[in-house]
Amino acid sequence: MPLSRQVFSVVFLLMTALPLHLLAAEPGGEYIAIRKEGSGKIALALSKLDSRTTEESKLAEHLDTIIHEGLDYVGSFSMISPPLNVKNKGEGENHLINYGALDSVGAAVYVCGAVTNTLGTITLDMEVYDTSEAKLLFRKTYNGQAQQFRAIGYAFCSDLVEFLTGKKSVFGSKIVFVSNKTGFKEIYECDFDGQGVEQLTNSRTISLTPSLSPDGRYLAYTDFSSGRPTLYIRDLSDGKTSAAEKSGVSIDPAWKNSREVATTLSFEGDQAIYLITTGGVVSRRLTNSNGIDVSPSFSPDGNKMAFVSTRNGSPQIFIQDLPSGQTSRLTFSGRYNTQPSWSPLGDKIAYTTMDNGGQINIFVIGADGSGLMQLTENSAENESPSWSPDGSMIVFTSSRKGVKKLYIMNATGENQRPLLPMDGEQMQPCWSLFRQ
Repeated sequence: MPLSRQVFSVVFLLMTALPLHLLAAEPGGEYIAIRKEGSGKIALALSKLDSRTTEESKLAEHLDTIIHEGLDYVGSFSMISPPLNVKNKGEGENHLINYGALDSVGAAVYVCGAVTNTLGTITLDMEVYDTSEAKLLFRKTYNGQAQQFRAIGYAFCSDLVEFLTGKKSVFGSKIVFVSNKTGFKEIYECDFDGQGVEQLTNSRTISLTPSLSPDGRYLAYTDFSSGRPTLYIRDLSDGKTSAAEKSGVSIDPAWKNSREVATTLSFEGDQAIYLITTGGVVSRRLTNSNGIDVSPSFSPDGNKMAFVSTRNGSPQIFIQDLPSGQTSRLTFSGRYNTQPSWSPLGDKIAYTTMDNGGQINIFVIGADGSGLMQLTENSAENESPSWSPDGSMIVFTSSRKGVKKLYIMNATGENQRPLLPMDGEQMQPCWSLFRQ
């Protein structure tokens, strides 16, 4: 491939580019909580955790903070301070909870619990009540060691969100991203809330476009250690790394499933999207056009692929039906549309647009081309959207504070806020499911 085309490829790429034991009664049945009128949120009163000793009181205070911050983070709840007389003396569970007092402050759900520490094992006992029906919804016990504090608190948060909303939550998910904190662009990962940052690569060169497989076992990323952009696939369970077996450029990975990753390769002359195995072996060519095809993103069932192509001139987003090979153009508004990210719910695709004035913003569009909506505006450059596993939030890169940092927002574009404090720049986030 001519050097000039390789350089153009890189520029195009840059533009597009816990062992915790759970015991006791499991939540059962279907339940969708009453939401506070006009807010779309569940009105929840959360009592401070009970404890027996001074030591356990400190543990309870710590877990109180973790649970409160976790429930506040997901944005599904309107947090209400419980009344002072929320618990009364009496016999039987219905007599212990003052449902009238809870109703007076507008709480639809009441949560309380207790913390104990027995020979280093932390036990969190939690109870959740429906205030309108005056009944216990579920009771559950969570055990773990001191170093699993956040996991203990978030395990309860995860159960509560799923039980009350009927949807899986983001708790336990991971975000991989690029940062130049060390002076080199390396791959990092963090928990869904920006905690637990860990450096995954140390190539001391340029590493880009990280993507975790759905099962969390494999990390695919582009690395320049060989002098050209090459796709690497690392098995995070044992550290073994495979490179794409073909010569030429190999960039921009996205997982179709946990054993196949799509990437752009140039070994046949043009830049097309191929499927390769976790061992780096090419299994199938997916696109055929005269333009450059990059940035694949798959529908939840794996039958459709969104991608960026210059086949009609400027970069636009197309959708290919994989069984039939039929391809159609998705975006017509905007002169430069890149970085598609398919919602895990399957109905929408987020992407990045550069308008005629040079503004870079994030839009979302229905997978059928309907319902175009702008999510960011008047905040410098915004790019690289990636959906949370439950489809409720989007992580993205923004330079609104002068340098590129990671931000999160609701799927509607509301509540945009920084994800984590970290030196250097952060970019190209990819939100994935649980890590093994």
